[in-house]
Amino acid sequence: MVPLSPALHFFLYAHATDMRKSFDGLSGLVASALSRDPTSGDVYVFLNRRRDRMKLLLWDRTGFWLFYKRLEQGTFQLPANLAQHTSLELRYDELLLILEGIDLASIKRRRRYHPASSSKKQMA
Repeated sequence: MVPLSPALHFFLYAHATDMRKSFDGLSGLVASALSRDPTSGDVYVFLNRRRDRMKLLLWDRTGFWLFYKRLEQGTFQLPANLAQHTSLELRYDELLLILEGIDLASIKRRRRYHPASSSKKQMA
């Protein structure tokens, strides 16, 4: 079963990535460029320069998963504010929109309830 779910954290790497990199190369990039632990259980998203290929790297409790998608036509759209960051945290639904080729700028979100974070609860 594919272990991707909305409960995970997704981080999009802002720079073009050599798609010849595999498990070790991508996990090294996570550790060195993002200063994050590749075995944290978070999902790391990488795109090539042409933005027609995407890899997702995920650690589950027994090893790495590597998902690879190559578009036959078109490109993946990046979030507008990505250029200002080394990486950007994506929500699960944003990743799905990128994968489906939906224009992120045209999405209008309605207000929804979000529980207060645990740090805010501790301050109160």
